[in-house]
Amino acid sequence: MRRAIILAACLVAALPALAQQTKPKPAPKPAEKEAPAPPPPADTPAPYDRDLLRLSEIIGALSFLRELCGSPDAPEWPARMKALLDAEGTSPGRRDRLAGAYNRGYGGYAVTYRVCTPSAVEAATRYIAEGERLSAALAGRFGG
Repeated sequence: MRRAIILAACLVAALPALAQQTKPKPAPKPAEKEAPAPPPPADTPAPYDRDLLRLSEIIGALSFLRELCGSPDAPEWPARMKALLDAEGTSPGRRDRLAGAYNRGYGGYAVTYRVCTPSAVEAATRYIAEGERLSAALAGRFGG
């Protein structure tokens, strides 16, 4: 439980720092014609994308495993993924890659486990530890 709280804190701390900042577009003046919409952001990978994809996969695995084992923090994991997608899903392609990694993590255990077992609990414990390390590394390297 303590590890889950630490992971949440690291993830929450890392997300705003990793999110790309955009300025709101000012409203056009009544006499002005609105300019055509700008093209969507380029789908160029960020230097931390590999780590974010792994973090997404870990969150997916934990979403399944914590729900399977009836953990009280089970509803938090899909919410964390939504926060990650909201912060880092800056283009449809990037959003799809992050969601795909989540789905791989979730689906990988969904085909293996039907009931909570000691190995499922151990897998979740290891993923929480890995997620903590990854979140801290992301915040440390790219958090500004």
